[in-house]
Amino acid sequence: MVAYIGELSVKRHKWLDQEAFKNGVALAQSIPGATAIQVAAYVGLRTRGILGGLATYVGFGLPAFMLMLILSWAYIRAGNLPWVVSLFAGLQVIVVAIIANATYTFGKGALKGYLDAILAVAAASGFWLGVSPFYVILGAAAFGIVLFRIKQSPAPMGNARFPPLAARSILVLCFAGLAGVVFLYIVDKKLFDLATLMLKIDLFAFGGGFASIPLMLQQVVNVRGWMDHKTFMDGIALGQVTPGPIVITSTFVGYLVSGLSGAITATIAIFTPSFLLLVIGTTFFDKLQQSSLFQRALHGILASFVGLLLYVTVKFAFAVPWNVLTVLVCAAALGALLKKIDILYVVCIGAALSIALF
Repeated sequence: MVAYIGELSVKRHKWLDQEAFKNGVALAQSIPGATAIQVAAYVGLRTRGILGGLATYVGFGLPAFMLMLILSWAYIRAGNLPWVVSLFAGLQVIVVAIIANATYTFGKGALKGYLDAILAVAAASGFWLGVSPFYVILGAAAFGIVLFRIKQSPAPMGNARFPPLAARSILVLCFAGLAGVVFLYIVDKKLFDLATLMLKIDLFAFGGGFASIPLMLQQVVNVRGWMDHKTFMDGIALGQVTPGPIVITSTFVGYLVSGLSGAITATIAIFTPSFLLLVIGTTFFDKLQQSSLFQRALHGILASFVGLLLYVTVKFAFAVPWNVLTVLVCAAALGALLKKIDILYVVCIGAALSIALF
């Protein structure tokens, strides 16, 4: 997705030069949230300011939200039909393969030495023993500052520096978000709980959309008990059918918790902090890139997410009833993902096989 956004914004429409776009990708990877939608919003910010950023953010996420809303509605009404049960019995196995592949891909980029591996194992162990992943992430940031040494990042190249955005516009955005949370607290405590949870998840999801899955699993399944592991895995499977980031699973969670209002609330909340941080980050990008303290903390956080994703892989694997067929389907799906076959093809072919085999 990021490569395609670059093709559209740099080569086809010439909204940005290549250096500016590369710096936008670096910024999106340095702050929490799904990277692709952050990059899209960055293009809007650089092209048309905050309104442009909002337009691209909504434009990128709306199709996935609408499709996920329809799929969530259908899931509630048809979830007990025999063919639907068979469908998700196979898709849950594929979800294990998807998360395992994410763990491998994340680990390949984040684990650069034995200290990273130790931190990842410690994070997985802490999560397994019941420590909140939010505390695990904060601890990993602290250890990252102490353990790692990061080379000073060079200043952005050429004319790719970020123009400062008006402080008034940033304050208006922050005030609007705060007012929305206060409104939910007054009107509906359950929606307030849902919104604050998704806000917190997005705020800690460094490294892309998959980083939100361990946080969401722990809070939605283990702490609040809004659904069981299998239902949550079904939500992830449905999310992979949509054209958006994996955090669109929040729409599914919100719909199951509080219907349409829950779906809207959860979706807005899961994208709000990362957008605000992107807006603020465009002003302080130079300092962010050259801050050794921030880069060391980020290094530790990304290493910890490898351990958290490993925990999720094992937890999801325990939730699946394994037999020869499920093992073969999981192995085939994982092999296809490792060969870089598009995840949508893997899910769609897996869905067809699930109906036939299970």
